Formats: sequence, C-alpha cells, structure tokens
Amino acid sequence: MQTRKQTLIESLANVTVGFLITIISLHILFPLLGMENNSGKNTLITTYLTLLSILRNYCLRRYFNRKQ
Repeated sequence: MQTRKQTLIESLANVTVGFLITIISLHILFPLLGMENNSGKNTLITTYLTLLSILRNYCLRRYFNRKQ
C-alpha cells in the first residue's frame, strides 16, 4: 500500500509528463486545425486541466488503496 506522499509523487510525475505532451501537442494540433496558436492561452488551459488531473489521479489512487 502506498503512503499519501508516495501517491502524490506518483501523481505529480504522471501529470508532469502529460503536461509536457499536451503543451507540445497543442502547438502542433492547433495550426493543423486552423486554430489560433496562443502560447499563453495554451499554457493556461493545460495548467487548469493538469491540476484537475492531479486531483483526480490522487483521489482515485487513495480510494483504491483504501479498498485493499
């Protein structure tokens, strides 16, 4: 069973990789779709979704650890 600290570290590592992939993907995808590529907005959207992902990942991991 993971400690809360281990769960948080795992979640942060997972989401950090996702954050970087998303930032790079948006810079590639938006121009292909004819959408404005605004770095500030892309970073803001990605940051918001990243924070939601950290919270989701942490809560799910704690839930399943508690069930074991």
